[in-house]
Amino acid sequence: METIKLKVLDEAGHTLMTCPAGRQVSLVYTAAYQPGDRVALEIRTPGRFCVIQFEDTMPPALVYVQKREINFHIPFGEQAITYSPKSFTGTRHVIRARLATAEEVGSRRNLAFNPYDEHGDTGFFPHASANVETRGEAVFAARNAIDGIFENSAHGEYPYQSWGINRDPNAALTLAFGRTVAVDELRLTLRGDYPHDNYWTGATVAFSDGSTLTLSLTDSPLPQVTRFQPKTVEWLVLKDLIQAEGPSPFPALTQIEAWGTEAALPEELTHETAL
Repeated sequence: METIKLKVLDEAGHTLMTCPAGRQVSLVYTAAYQPGDRVALEIRTPGRFCVIQFEDTMPPALVYVQKREINFHIPFGEQAITYSPKSFTGTRHVIRARLATAEEVGSRRNLAFNPYDEHGDTGFFPHASANVETRGEAVFAARNAIDGIFENSAHGEYPYQSWGINRDPNAALTLAFGRTVAVDELRLTLRGDYPHDNYWTGATVAFSDGSTLTLSLTDSPLPQVTRFQPKTVEWLVLKDLIQAEGPSPFPALTQIEAWGTEAALPEELTHETAL
């Protein structure tokens, strides 16, 4: 039987707390986090879908776990300002994870949503990365564009984090799914802190299947929707961002959503559905 396990580890890799393995697990960690601490999830068989909630003030997320162990590093200092001030504080932390159901995995959903994404090779998906992030600051990191937070009337610390392009006309954001999915709709929410901000009038999306899609955009603060015939892809790149005329040099992206389904239900979940 497939099982998962949660652990809290310190900077040196020492285990501070763990739980018995199971299909649905939780930890109640009763200590204050210290810099370098991390939450780890172990899975017996890589390539499974899990619902994770590594912080009880944040929403659960359905993610694809590609490695046997994945880690979420507790944010401190500059890294923490993109999260709620209520998150990761105090001495009582509820951490949860479970194997996803066939119904959850098979549903049409936003395949880009992952508030637990980080820089680097995380081993779980979706994952956002970019060739440029304004001044390398956390409040302008690519991961902010898939955290599910749509507040866009200002810029800076939580809840106004965004993907910032540092005025680079060659800026591009890559959204990786870690497996094959069928995407049929994109929704872009631009940052709208006008008149500080500018916006993009158009953009190109390049897909892993070799196809491209041209987007027409406005200065609307609402999600801007583009629907198309399903594309079976492993990743997409948002690029060729066309800036509107105006005095502000600061367009930015608050959220990117990629709506669709799994290209195929995994065999173990197909069996679950048949039971």
